[in-house]
Amino acid sequence: MGLNMNLRQTCFYTIIYSLLVLNMGCLEDNFIYFPSKYPDGYWHIAKQLPVEDCYFKASDGVMLHGWFADFAGTNTTLLWLHGNAGNISDRQDNLMRLLRIGINVFIIDYRGYGRSKGHPSEQGLYKDAQAAYDYLLHTKSISPRDIYLFGRSLGGAVAINLALSNKAAGLIVESTFTSLPDIGRELYPFLPVKMITRERYDSLAKIAQINIPVLIIHGDADEIVPVGHGKKLFEAANEPKEFYVIKGAEHNNTYVVGGKAYFEKIKAFVE
Repeated sequence: MGLNMNLRQTCFYTIIYSLLVLNMGCLEDNFIYFPSKYPDGYWHIAKQLPVEDCYFKASDGVMLHGWFADFAGTNTTLLWLHGNAGNISDRQDNLMRLLRIGINVFIIDYRGYGRSKGHPSEQGLYKDAQAAYDYLLHTKSISPRDIYLFGRSLGGAVAINLALSNKAAGLIVESTFTSLPDIGRELYPFLPVKMITRERYDSLAKIAQINIPVLIIHGDADEIVPVGHGKKLFEAANEPKEFYVIKGAEHNNTYVVGGKAYFEKIKAFVE
C-alpha cells in the first residue's frame, strides 16, 4: 500500500513538473519581456523633454520609435538600448542626467515596447538595434567613430551583438548577464532552462570577439543579475577594457546609487 502511494505521488509530481516545464517553454517570452505599450508610461511628462520623436523601420518592416536628444556642439552620441521592462518614457530622469555630461542620446523602444510595433524576440531586438544604428548613420549623419553603444541589462546583450558587426567608438555594458540560460538556471534552478529556452543572448561568447574599448558597469548588490556575470564578461572582453563596480547598487538603481561618480565615469570613457 505504502509503495503504491509513493509511486502515485512520484507520478503526480512528475506530471506537475513536466507541465510546468512545458508551460514555461511555451510561454518563454512572458518570462523574458515585460513591455509597456503606449500610452502606458510617463508620456505626459515627456512632452517637456528636449527630444525629437524618431520613427524608422527594421529590416523586416517593423516600425520603431525612439527619442533623439541633441546636445548642441557635439557629434558624440550614445545609442541606448534599455532593459526588458517598461518603455523609453520610464527612463527620462536618467536621460536628462546623461545629457548633462555633454553628449547626444538616442534611446529606442524595441518592437512591442512603447510606440514601436510588433512583438519582441531575440532576433527581432537585434534587428531593432541595427535599424537604430543605421538611422544614426544615414539619417543623422553621425560617424561610427562618434557612436558609443550603451546597453543596460537585456540591452547589454543587444548592444554586444550589435558591436559584433558594426563599427563604434566604444561599448558600455551595464548590469548584464553572461547568457539567458545562465541567468535562467540561477533564477529557476529546479528547471532544465538550457533545454527549454529558445532565446540565448549569449553575450559571454560574443564579447570575446569585439575589439573596441569596453566599459563594464555592475552593482555589487544586484539582486537579479549577480555581479559575477559582469566579472565574467569583463574577463572575456579584449583590451582596452574597464570594470566599474558600484558599491551598494542593485539592478535598477545603478545611476542613482552611483550618483556623480557614475556619470563622470561614462563621461571619461567617451572622452
